[in-house]
Amino acid sequence: MAALDEANAEYYAAFEAGDLDRMSAIWAEGKYAERVTCVHPGWPRLRGREEVLRSWALIMANTSYIQFVLTGVEADINGDHAVVTCSENILTADEDTEAGFLAGGEVVATNVFVHTEGEWRLLLHHGSPILNTAEEE
Repeated sequence: MAALDEANAEYYAAFEAGDLDRMSAIWAEGKYAERVTCVHPGWPRLRGREEVLRSWALIMANTSYIQFVLTGVEADINGDHAVVTCSENILTADEDTEAGFLAGGEVVATNVFVHTEGEWRLLLHHGSPILNTAEEE
């Protein structure tokens, strides 16, 4: 389970660092490349390793700062596949504005990993925004 937890943490660390090489290393390849799938919040489904990595290049080129605080992390391993679910509590900033605009949000995520060549590699990431609702009085 520790190796799976490390792979999941590396996915978020690569995103926070804006490091496309690290992001590329976490995604499955080889026989799994065509099945790699990603659904960014508000985006259509992206299919295939190349398309998914292109999306990350675009996102990273346009994200000056992002930080994740993961909560409710749950992991299940079933043979050579594993599912990790969590809430991504996100802080992001825009350095291009005078105030350095800072925003926050919450996304519920499902990360599906495959164990291949001795390591866990990401096969699917699906993020869905959680809309803030007015608190009941």
